[in-house]
Amino acid sequence: MAEIPTDEDLLASTDVELFGELYQRRYPLLRGYLRRRLGGHPDLVLDLVAETFARAFERREQFDPSRGAAILWLLAIANNLLVDAVRRGRVADESRRWLGTERILVDDEQLELIDRQSESDLLLALGQLQPEQREAVERRVIGEQSYASIAAQLGCSEQVVRKRVSRALSTLRRTARETA
Repeated sequence: MAEIPTDEDLLASTDVELFGELYQRRYPLLRGYLRRRLGGHPDLVLDLVAETFARAFERREQFDPSRGAAILWLLAIANNLLVDAVRRGRVADESRRWLGTERILVDDEQLELIDRQSESDLLLALGQLQPEQREAVERRVIGEQSYASIAAQLGCSEQVVRKRVSRALSTLRRTARETA
């Protein structure tokens, strides 16, 4: 039985097909993350997800697994693109255009379906975590709070918060591999 490649393996590959596996595996999580940050706007979410993966593919050689998991790198790209989109008033699309990919156009019915599905995908993934791990990862990854801030709010040490986030992300990675 072949071993399932990690996100890091897929990201490091120069094979477009393998990168496509990473896209399929992580698309729901990124879509859900951006949807929660934007409070809706599924068309903007789709543009940001597309540019996130295009940018990740274009710059995959810059990924350093010693600095963190691939999903965190993808979330950081998505967050940076989101901040940039808010500042510029539009989603950057340089990487998507550089790769020669077309913009995805969807109608209102498809946008509504994507909106509902992205929320349920994220909630389903987070729902598999222990409550204290879920809270820690939501505050750290989604809410972008510092470990010190989370520790103060929860009345525990930063080390405890770091361990909860680490365990939560490990569980999410393992779950993603099992369902891939």
